[in-house]
Amino acid sequence: MKTIDIHTHGIGPYDTRTREPGDILNIAGIHGLQGVSEIILSLYPDSFEAMRGNMASVREAMERQDEEDKMQGSEAGRQRQGVEGVSSGPARIIGIHLEGPFLNPLRCGVLNPSAFVEATDYNLRRLVEGFEDVIRVVTIAPEIKGGVELIQKASDMGFIVNMGHSDATFEEAERGYHAGARGVVHLFNAMRGFHHREPGITGFGLLNNDIYVEIIGDPFHLHPATIEMVFRMKPHDRIIIVSDTVRGADEPSPSEGLRDSSGGLLGGSMVITAVLKRLVESGLDSGMVKRCISENPERFLEGG
Repeated sequence: MKTIDIHTHGIGPYDTRTREPGDILNIAGIHGLQGVSEIILSLYPDSFEAMRGNMASVREAMERQDEEDKMQGSEAGRQRQGVEGVSSGPARIIGIHLEGPFLNPLRCGVLNPSAFVEATDYNLRRLVEGFEDVIRVVTIAPEIKGGVELIQKASDMGFIVNMGHSDATFEEAERGYHAGARGVVHLFNAMRGFHHREPGITGFGLLNNDIYVEIIGDPFHLHPATIEMVFRMKPHDRIIIVSDTVRGADEPSPSEGLRDSSGGLLGGSMVITAVLKRLVESGLDSGMVKRCISENPERFLEGG
């Protein structure tokens, strides 16, 4: 079974804030050791120069994997079969996710709001020029000035657009969806919550049967009953389990997860194969959860 994590910032002592392709390859190696077949590297919002440097390191790492695969032939592919046949092969890096910088400072979470920029076509093109071939996903907050228009522009450029780090109302999220957004990143986290008089982007993610939603399945981001609610409300083929791992994940961590000095969660603490085991042990159907780390992310990336 191929396993795909579409949202990871790093793991162990490494993260995507680097200009060293070796660091990126080490992230892929650690994920691969735990049975993850493919990963998309999520970049933090930063200056355009820094983000473009990070993108360059990911692209070079992808090129090195391609060269290694050519030398090894089909053996490399056999090494990436995933959780059913864990091997020492690294996860294949299949692209970049830009988590920002077109986000709402009110819902920044632990991201740096000073790096957020105006949602304009000019800024998007300055950021992505020359990297269009490796960028797969872009996260945009639909309610910020120019957000809906940028969702449409990014979609027209061939990127998959997620909504997130957002204070959008239900109607604003709906406009983002109709402009081309296909998913919601880490549902419930870093976004307007559900209110009985204003369901917000969270309510939209739950109630729209076509939009995909990410959920972080470690013990810290969502209450078990919240995860159960998502599986009861959403079509199961629209749920994607992601790790959202960061530097420090996969190492001994506090009982309350990986947190900053103010107590905010820095990111996920478990790879998706470990989440699979955890959720099945909690009582969720094994086949259903497996599809959330295999068929569902693959369909999402293919435009289905």
